[in-house]
Amino acid sequence: MDTTPTASTDSSAPRTLPLLSLAGWLLSFAVPILLVLINVRLVMSPLYVQIEYQRPGFPEDIFGFTQEDRLTYAPYAINYLTEQRDISYLGDLRFDDGTPLFNSRELRHMRDVQTVTTYAFAVGIATGIVALGGVLVLRRSQRAGSLRMALLRGALMTLLAIGVIVVLAVVGWQMFFTGFHELFFSEGTWYFLTSDTLIRLFPEQFWFDAALTIGGLTALEALAIWWFTRLA
Repeated sequence: MDTTPTASTDSSAPRTLPLLSLAGWLLSFAVPILLVLINVRLVMSPLYVQIEYQRPGFPEDIFGFTQEDRLTYAPYAINYLTEQRDISYLGDLRFDDGTPLFNSRELRHMRDVQTVTTYAFAVGIATGIVALGGVLVLRRSQRAGSLRMALLRGALMTLLAIGVIVVLAVVGWQMFFTGFHELFFSEGTWYFLTSDTLIRLFPEQFWFDAALTIGGLTALEALAIWWFTRLA
């Protein structure tokens, strides 16, 4: 009888490597998506609108909206998007003379925006679930630093993407603004007169500032992740 001891082999470790790699890359890709969508949601708030309207240099409405008027009407548009309201929530609004606050083209666009917003936040929830799963898998693994590396990589990917987007927005804002709308909305559905309520409430300067705010917050958060993962 051969009693020579034989070395035991653990074949489970090699099999887990692809899973850990997949979890790490999924978490890395999830980081920029989650950070951007979180900051988009922060901008979609009455508080941000109030800050924006009151900042020095924000363009006045040449057709007569006061700051008080804007602060009264703008939250309706935000609530319609974030609270999944029916379009009648906006359609029933009237000026003092009884004319509708939003015309039919504006209402159609707001329906489209609500659809895009709903899908975007659904993607955010799904991405959050994927990211949580990635964190749990990597934390339970015995590969030192795998979670830290995934987060670090995600932070660097975020900084690179935000850097490119901010440069495009600053250097060629009109091209960036037009390209964004053409990507998500049908041709011709997002053009409005300067006298339309949506433009009076949310002039182009508002969207330029919002883009920079989202980019700035996302970059700061990515830097924080990068800093803490480097220290860990």
